[in-house]
Amino acid sequence: MSDRIPMTPAGYAKLNDELKQLKFEERRKISKEIEIARAHGDISENAEFHAAKEKQSHIEGRIRLVEDKLARAQVIEIGGDPPDSVRFGVTVVLSDQDSGDEVRYAITGEDEADVSAGLISVTSPVARALLGKGVGDTVTVRVPKGSREFEVLEILFE
Repeated sequence: MSDRIPMTPAGYAKLNDELKQLKFEERRKISKEIEIARAHGDISENAEFHAAKEKQSHIEGRIRLVEDKLARAQVIEIGGDPPDSVRFGVTVVLSDQDSGDEVRYAITGEDEADVSAGLISVTSPVARALLGKGVGDTVTVRVPKGSREFEVLEILFE
C-alpha cells in the first residue's frame, strides 16, 4: 500500500486531530473501562470486559488506519489563479442537463468527502468524469440510477 492519498491541508489537519483524539483520549477512556470491568471479577464471563476489549480493538484498528493515511498523504495546496480546468481542490458549478438544477461541488480527498455538504471525493464517478474539463464542457456520468449529464458552468477556488 504505497499509493499516495491526495488531501487538502484541512483534510490532513482533520485526520491528524482525529489521531490525537484517538490516541490521547479514547485510549485512556477504554483503558479505564477495561480496568473497571476487570475489577468485577472473573473475566471469562464478564460481558463488560469483553465489550471493552472489542471497543479497544476497534480503536487500535482505526489508529493504524489513520496513521497509514497520514503517512501516505499527499497534501495539495489549493489556491492561486482561477483554474481553467477541473482538478483536485477546485469548486465546480454544474448544470444538471436533465433537471436544469445547478449543483456546486468541491473536489476533495476521500476522507473529506461529504456529498450533503457539497464535497465529493476525487475518486467519485462525478469527479473522475469532470477532471480536466473546462467551462462549457458537458460530461455524462454513470450513477446508480442510470446516467446524468452535466455542463460545467464555473470553476473556482473557495
